[in-house]
Amino acid sequence: MARQLSVIGFDADDTLWHNERVFQMTQAHFADLLAEYTAPETLMDRLLAAEKRNLGHYGFGVKGFTLSMIETAIDVTDGKVAAPVIAEIMEAGREMLRHPVELLPHARDAVVAARETHAIVLITKGDLLDQERKLAQSGLGDLFHAVEIVSDKTPQTYRDIFARHGNGAENGLMIGNSMRSDVLPMIDAGGWGVFVPHGHEWELEKAPAPEPGNRYHALDDLSGLAALIAEIDGD
Repeated sequence: MARQLSVIGFDADDTLWHNERVFQMTQAHFADLLAEYTAPETLMDRLLAAEKRNLGHYGFGVKGFTLSMIETAIDVTDGKVAAPVIAEIMEAGREMLRHPVELLPHARDAVVAARETHAIVLITKGDLLDQERKLAQSGLGDLFHAVEIVSDKTPQTYRDIFARHGNGAENGLMIGNSMRSDVLPMIDAGGWGVFVPHGHEWELEKAPAPEPGNRYHALDDLSGLAALIAEIDGD
């Protein structure tokens, strides 16, 4: 019997390796730097608003986040933020780009197992150089048949990628920690979306889950992926 799935797509950040906690550590440092001007909760609200505003200009990733921190610092201080504080914010951004990669539990085993039966593609968004760096440091780069670093994840993004590397999105599965980016648009494209929560999720990636079934599945962690793929394929 022919397999249901021709290609398995993997998200990268907070699916295969830790990422959001690095942002959260930087936000805590940012709050310390601006503590004399505003409360941390207010600062984080203003920062989130800046990030949302700037996505269309800077895209996803560390560079856009750093620029949003600088913009927020200028905003909450009415333009009085000191140059050394701006310098510290910029250094915090550079430190994020140097942060070592730490794989999540079961990540390597899940990728290896999926590769044994299907074509596998890494589909991630963010800064091109940073994503390439993290993939190289992860030790997983040679396992993927293809890598797609995209500006955003939309249903059309998935249609194009899964048509390019397989038999279309309707024969593809995407697994990731973001309901908004990894699961819902893949299901809208006609494929399977698999949600694996990370525990630290960026506010802008949150979205209500669809009803179970209808090509939506949730796993506690990546250790259950191989069994789910076999179930979908009817093995």
